Amino acid sequence: MSLRRRIAAAAAAAVAAVAAAVALTGYLTTRSHLVGEVRTELRARAAAFLQPHPGNRQDEAGGPGQAQPRGGAQPDEEFQPPPAPLGGAQGILQVVSPSGQVLHSSGARLPVTAAVRRIGRRRAGSAFYDCRVNGTHLEVYAAWDGPDQHIVLVALSLADDDAVLRGLLLPYGALIGGGIVLAALLGLAISRSALRPIERFVARTERVTSELERPSRLEEGDAVELRRLAASFNHTLEALERSIEAQRHLIADASHELRTPIAALRSNIQIFLEADRLPPEEREGLQASILAELDELTQIVADVLELARGSSPDLHAEPVELDTIVREAVERTQRRAPDLAFELDLEPTLIHGVPERVGRAVTNVIDNARKWSPAAGPVEVRLHDGTLSVRDHGPGFAARDLPHVFDRFYRADQARRMPGSGLGLAIVKQAAEAHGGWVEAANAPGGGAVVRVNFGPPLTLGADGRSRPAAPARTRRSHAPAPAPPGRRG
Repeated sequence: MSLRRRIAAAAAAAVAAVAAAVALTGYLTTRSHLVGEVRTELRARAAAFLQPHPGNRQDEAGGPGQAQPRGGAQPDEEFQPPPAPLGGAQGILQVVSPSGQVLHSSGARLPVTAAVRRIGRRRAGSAFYDCRVNGTHLEVYAAWDGPDQHIVLVALSLADDDAVLRGLLLPYGALIGGGIVLAALLGLAISRSALRPIERFVARTERVTSELERPSRLEEGDAVELRRLAASFNHTLEALERSIEAQRHLIADASHELRTPIAALRSNIQIFLEADRLPPEEREGLQASILAELDELTQIVADVLELARGSSPDLHAEPVELDTIVREAVERTQRRAPDLAFELDLEPTLIHGVPERVGRAVTNVIDNARKWSPAAGPVEVRLHDGTLSVRDHGPGFAARDLPHVFDRFYRADQARRMPGSGLGLAIVKQAAEAHGGWVEAANAPGGGAVVRVNFGPPLTLGADGRSRPAAPARTRRSHAPAPAPPGRRG
């Protein structure tokens, strides 16, 4: 069922329930009022027999105002009012003994119910009940007559009241039926008006092209909720668009970067197939070149896979000793560049992260400093307040390269002559942001470059031995402005 029909059906059901409640309340109220009037009349008629006085006694047989002599238990003609049609205005008078035996009746006999017998046993009280006698609906009032020691039953017809109540069924039924129909029509009209902006929104959404065109240009009169829905949908589309665009750029850049090593590797392999014609020295150089190109290709593929994981942290995060990871990364780099002097200033730091991603980012930062440090030059590695700072004494960043240091596949002019794919610092930025941290690159005073990385607020150990987040670190910019020396990579 469509939403429009559901709204109409809900409106019709709600109005039907209200109309039925109103009709039922009106019917029961009218019935109670009519029956109340009849009972009031019955009490008044019974009072003439329950409390007789001399003015009520007549020597002649007659009307309902006559009373029975006290103490008599035998039938008396005084209890027989003039004959009248069953249910007429004079009603029916009946006298019943405490045992339930009918002593006198002015017309058709009224049924002696359990309520009447209960009054006889108790010799006190009164009760109302309705019954049908010869097809006539009667309301009966039974009361104990203490002085005369019997029960008086007075009955009046409810035919007129039933006719009035039957007459109410038609208007009340028309009220309920008309209310349902009117509510359904109004529900359809209201739902059509209310859902028109949503239908336009859905129609535009269905026309979203592969470029993810945002379809939420709603009109001025549209509801606030619809505007919020459209804004939320637009934000989702924008995020999806950015993600798809980033993936497209990643694939395009990866394809471009992979083309060169694959072509060189293919050429060298073709030459190596005829290596028996080459001198031993050239054959060994060709083998080393093939291995180097394979290593570069493997590294590029690994970097692309790392970037393709996105910026969200893995689920298996755990407390990580960042100072230990930095020290191990420096030791590995020292073995690759024994001529460099690494100056370490590390304070114990515990963070919450993924060890593999943190270790890869730290290694890339230190390896970047190794590439651009002059021979025998110092590399300063410091870790304070959860922030890793790595400074080299190389050429620094060029002004035009500084804003793009952490971009994927970006390489400065001087860096194109060196091995690498331009993904190292991009991986650093992605890992830092995935852990709630930040990165920044700048030119250091006195020359060289400095790269700072933060992997989120460090943890502290509580009294129970559990790690807890420390005070949040200050927010830093991705790229800090600094004076630019003449040439450096990205």
